[in-house]
Amino acid sequence: MNALPSGGQRFMKSFEFAGLFRHAVIAGLFLFAGLFLDAAEFENAPSKFSPTILPASDEAEKAIQAFRPATGLRVDLFAAEPLLANPVAFCFDERGRVYVVETFRRKLGVLNIDDRSGWEDPAVIKALDSDVVADYLLNEDLATTTVEESIAFIKRHFGARAATLSGLSERLQLIIPGADGKAARSSVFAEGFDRIGDGVAAGVLARKGKIWFACIPDLWQLQDTKGTGSANERKSLQHGYGVRIGTGSHSLHGLRIGPDGKLYFSIGDRGGNVRGWDGSQVSNTEYGAVYRCNLDGSDLELFAMGLRNPQGLAFDQFGNLFTGDNNSDGGDPSRWVYVVEAGDSGWRAGYQFLERPRDADTLTHAPQSRGVWLNERQCYPQFDGQAAFLVPPIDVIGNGPSGLTYYPGVGLPEKYDNHFFLCDFKGSAGNSLIHSLATKPKGAGFELVDRGVLISNVLATGVEFGPDCRVYLCDWVNGWPPPGKGRLYRLYDEQLAQSPLALETKKLIAEGMEHRPASELVKLLSHPDQRVRQEAQFSLADAGDVKSLKRVAQGNESRLARIHAIWALGQIADPKSKVFPGEKSVALRSLVPLLSDQDSEVAAQTAKVLGDGRSTEAYQGLVKLVADSANPRGQFFAALGLGKIGRKDSVPAILEMLRANAGQDAFLRHAGVMALVWIKDFNAILAAARDGSASVRMASLLA
Repeated sequence: MNALPSGGQRFMKSFEFAGLFRHAVIAGLFLFAGLFLDAAEFENAPSKFSPTILPASDEAEKAIQAFRPATGLRVDLFAAEPLLANPVAFCFDERGRVYVVETFRRKLGVLNIDDRSGWEDPAVIKALDSDVVADYLLNEDLATTTVEESIAFIKRHFGARAATLSGLSERLQLIIPGADGKAARSSVFAEGFDRIGDGVAAGVLARKGKIWFACIPDLWQLQDTKGTGSANERKSLQHGYGVRIGTGSHSLHGLRIGPDGKLYFSIGDRGGNVRGWDGSQVSNTEYGAVYRCNLDGSDLELFAMGLRNPQGLAFDQFGNLFTGDNNSDGGDPSRWVYVVEAGDSGWRAGYQFLERPRDADTLTHAPQSRGVWLNERQCYPQFDGQAAFLVPPIDVIGNGPSGLTYYPGVGLPEKYDNHFFLCDFKGSAGNSLIHSLATKPKGAGFELVDRGVLISNVLATGVEFGPDCRVYLCDWVNGWPPPGKGRLYRLYDEQLAQSPLALETKKLIAEGMEHRPASELVKLLSHPDQRVRQEAQFSLADAGDVKSLKRVAQGNESRLARIHAIWALGQIADPKSKVFPGEKSVALRSLVPLLSDQDSEVAAQTAKVLGDGRSTEAYQGLVKLVADSANPRGQFFAALGLGKIGRKDSVPAILEMLRANAGQDAFLRHAGVMALVWIKDFNAILAAARDGSASVRMASLLA
């Protein structure tokens, strides 16, 4: 894995016996040291969590003078220490209350395999070379495949020092706004996330009184049923995230509700070997990933893989999922990624430590090469000759992608329509910023068409829109370890934030959708704000109102209203849902005619929903759409849909799409390959390996 450093070479020379026996001796010494120190393991653990938070000052207000917001936007302070500290992420509930994820464990209670200085156990270092110990620890960490193995590894090798990894707790802080819209008070909503093995908390989502909180090794659901400002109920929905120490801040994060009503979230390359409360299991021990599950945590799925540290997720208005994936500090770029189902972005955890490969011609070392990740340029946008197994990024962007959100459509100037805002965390405020990004379709994928800066000179870790239609950002300030400070700022157009549309939007979000009649909900499917449209969609789906949704989907409503209606029908028809069993086939049948709709995006979204619903009645329409090269997004979703339906007689249509694509569009190639995988016609795959088309043969190989 790693070439031995000079100390390792000295060790090799001093022990001239078989490699297997040598490793057994090393392991035995480690085990002996761990057993020797186990008895005192928790004697000095803190008995009570007492975080260091600095008092109030005028520092947060003064800091605004250095910020550089985009022209026409105003910045003011919403909240500062001591109301919050060390903010990693945050979210709003419908009432405008803010849930802030605070870290007190980062670099203090969570180890980092990148920095192994001082890790050598005294009982072992006397017998072994320090370089060999460091590499042995690294390789053992890379080999762990469960949270329990990782915790045992820590206890075995760190002995008494392991006690310092408990006691410090991650925290979820609740901030209540006052009459002026700024923070008035705060309370600790949840804490006690302080076990050995607990990671850096990094994600939160609030909806209808339920709070989803991401803190390795668990995805938690919290509730305050008594209205005290503190969670009195907590449940681990899933356990097993973070199977290795890895880069300790490569956490669980990015919580979003998708257009299908499911929960999406991400993890860095600490990986997972996860079991949900319902028994569902997912294992991805070699890379970062995006997951999907129901809102109650059931039916956990691995949605996409091969990422390094995708901290934020955001859906655009057409339900396309994007993330910013962090580089490895090895000369590789950070990436803007269109996240597609079953996509593999190429990264593997072990690449982080491939720093000394030997060049075949010069026999010299190439520092920081990261193996094939850089040598084969797997981390770059698509180019001829790139590895075909991966789905390449759309573009390269920034250095430290962290928080990410999408403009919902109300509150900012028109130039920000259909834009993402991506925090670029670079370690200090002076060179950090929030990007403004816009995409447009390019084939079945996308391209970046606008890059700007929303605000610079601020060390933002998260960015979100409040119900008041203002942009909020959380400021890490400057300080490592965590500084005991933290701020939330508001960024807005003063006139638009007070417009009738913004005030109406705030009112609609606060009141919710539960008690509105279907006629009003249907109208709200065309609302300018994405959040309002989505909640109206969910309410119609929850009511099983197929009649109203069919009328909108097949009618002359706005494009967005039709698409939200299509998604709602897909929610009703979800094969895994136990609600409205009698309406499932009706909901799907109402969508089949839309596969040939004149609006290409309507046809594409229909193909996605019908494929997810495994609609056999959609088969002929999907076969026709997969051949429509004028609608590559439709082809993409139609191919995936045919794969999910699983009929072997669809293989010729899929191979013909691959043949016509000739390897030009990596997203179409991916859809075709996954269709072959899911259909499972092994004889057809073998036959395709002898096809006259190189792109068909490649698809056969990949499948």
